[in-house]
Parts: sequence; structure tokens; C-alpha cells
Amino acid sequence: MSAEPVFEAVDGRFVATKVSRGPWDDGAQHGGAPAALLMRAFEQLPSEDGLAVARVTYELLRPAPVGAVEIRTEVARAGRRVQLLEGTMVADGVEVVRARALRVRRAQPGDGGATDGAAPPPGPEHGDPLELTLPYRPMFVADAVEIRFVSGNWGHGPCTAWFRLSRPLVAGETPTPLQHLAAAGDFGNGISAELSWNEYLYINPDLTLYIEREPVGEWICLDSETRIAAGGIGVAESVLYDERGRVGRATQALLVAPR
Repeated sequence: MSAEPVFEAVDGRFVATKVSRGPWDDGAQHGGAPAALLMRAFEQLPSEDGLAVARVTYELLRPAPVGAVEIRTEVARAGRRVQLLEGTMVADGVEVVRARALRVRRAQPGDGGATDGAAPPPGPEHGDPLELTLPYRPMFVADAVEIRFVSGNWGHGPCTAWFRLSRPLVAGETPTPLQHLAAAGDFGNGISAELSWNEYLYINPDLTLYIEREPVGEWICLDSETRIAAGGIGVAESVLYDERGRVGRATQALLVAPR
């Protein structure tokens, strides 16, 4: 893994590097970058034994800038069976991303109704690399994340692709499986869109991850579909897998508009 990180930790803050950039503004981060950094912060909060992250919802309130940001988190509601966590990313005193996470006690062995996750799609070794003309480089989509398509391709409707962070999220650290999942989960609307990147915006102001079990390893697969209701809004849905099987689901509401 390359030594150049997505974020540098400096004096209690984080500095987003240029590899954090998204496709809509060369001065703003891709949503997967703050999603992964806030997931990292949630992982560091104290937890009761036996609890696991079940859901994380991100509200992308404003463009998260490339540059210095602060991360603030707290346990909003402590509990032995359920915990509520809250976090925020702040830039120049302004909140740009808000997140809430639920930790829930893991199901006990032998509980009725327990099921194994669905088998995963063909693995990343069977996939094709991303082929996409980008408006500038470096960028999160190509320079911080490795992508392998096993069904369909970028911007041509429903498709299936594997993702992993190809460099440290934070300098000197190895990303955890949950950080890989958070970084990947924000890509569903991009890979499954049927609209031209050059002609339309299809920006997600939110992202919700439901995590049925904690993923294992680096690779996260998205089996994604975008639907745009006539007179309504767009919604992207992705089923999430690791190399062992299904791990959860990601949903995004979409702002769809001509450029």
C-alpha cells in the first residue's frame, strides 16, 4: 500500500490531501473520504463488550474541503445492548458532515432465525480495472481506491464492482475493514448511474450503511442499482459483500439535475 495517505493527522486535526478529491469540485472531498474518517473515529470510541456497528448514517451538509478539518465524536447514548454515537466533520468552524451510528449487541449463537450471508459475486481477481476519463488528477476514485468491475461498467446502469483503499486513510495506519466499507459504500450512485457525468449532476446528500456483520479483509463489493422516479427523486441502493459473502446494504438519496 502506498505511503501517501488520504489524510494527514496534524496537531489534533486532519488535513485532506488531493487524493481525497471528488468528481464535482477539485476543492472538495469525495464522500467516501469523510465517511471512512468518521467510521475510524467511531471505532475509537469506548464500547461495551459484544456490541457491533449496525448502522451508520451520514448527512453530507456542505462540500468537505481539501485541506484542514476537525473530527468530533461522542457516545450520545451509552448502553449495554444499544449505543448511539454521534460525530461531525468541521471545517473553519462550519459543520460539513454529520454522522450517527448505532452499536447493537451481536446476535447470540443458536438464536432462532440466524442465517449465513449470501455468497459473494465473483472475486476481484476476476474483475476489470476502472476505465474512466477523469476531469483532473489525483482523485479519490482512481488514486485512493482500487476498483474492479465484475459486471457492467461505470455509468451504464446496474453493475457490480469490488473496491478497496489503495493507500492509508490516515498516515502511518492500515485501514480497517469497516473503513474500507465506508469508503466503498459511497460509490453506488456513481457506478450504477445511467446519466452522463458531463451532462448531469447526481450528487448524494446522504449515505446510510446497514452492516449485518463486520466485514473481513480489504475488498468490499457493491452490487448497485440507481432508480430515478418521474417527478420524484433518485435513489441508489447497493448490496455489500466481502470475499466471504453478504455484509450489508448501502442507500443514497440523489440530487439529480442538468449541469
